Amino acid sequence: MNQSELKDFLDEKVAQYNHPKFLEDDPIQVPHRFSRKEGIEISGFLTATIAWGNRKSIINNSIRLMELLDNSPYDFVLNHTENDLEKLSPFVHRTFKGIDLHYFIQSLKNIYLNHDGLESVFTKHQEKDSLQSSISKFKEVFFELPHLPRTQKHVSDPLKGSAAKRINMFLRWMVRDNSTGVDFGLWKSLNPSQLSCPLDVHSGNVARKLKLLKRKQNDAKALSELDKNLRKLDANDPVKYDFALFGLGVFEKF
Repeated sequence: MNQSELKDFLDEKVAQYNHPKFLEDDPIQVPHRFSRKEGIEISGFLTATIAWGNRKSIINNSIRLMELLDNSPYDFVLNHTENDLEKLSPFVHRTFKGIDLHYFIQSLKNIYLNHDGLESVFTKHQEKDSLQSSISKFKEVFFELPHLPRTQKHVSDPLKGSAAKRINMFLRWMVRDNSTGVDFGLWKSLNPSQLSCPLDVHSGNVARKLKLLKRKQNDAKALSELDKNLRKLDANDPVKYDFALFGLGVFEKF
């Protein structure tokens, strides 16, 4: 199909999947449990951090994680004690363990107390048409406290070749408007045009079949190629096509 036909096809799929029904089987349902900006941010960031593997397991473990934070993530982050951290120790999602979670909570406290919150950190290093440098700088800030080397693997760095799927997904949640009730549109200091597609095995395979992506690996170079082609379809909101690529791959086995 030509570019006009491809755009019509994908726009139709966006309308189909960028819908509240999407929440029923997606981890984004977890931050939708909260109403305070900081609670949505923290629950979204932690949920996105463990968003790999079986989606049902991701959702169940994210809900369990929120319960460990007394279903008040911002209050827990700001006011936790050493005993509170110890209660998190049994938590495990694949290779993300309680010891990693301890650091994440401490680092988030540092970010809210000393860096004016998550939005501020990502905003400071934004570029006109990309947030990949912002993600890299965010990782620097996130790990500025003493930490175990093992914990660093749970935050990707696109400047070191990663597609940074989970953080790009988190940024989509925070930045894209909430007109359909799926994403939140909380971060007004960033623009949807700056976002990159959360590239994973599903979206990557569909993108290749649609000739939006040639590169075989799902890495930073592939993400750059996909971003460029999605911006040709919609420069203002290229990441809306995440819904189409993901829906076609996961629900339609395209």
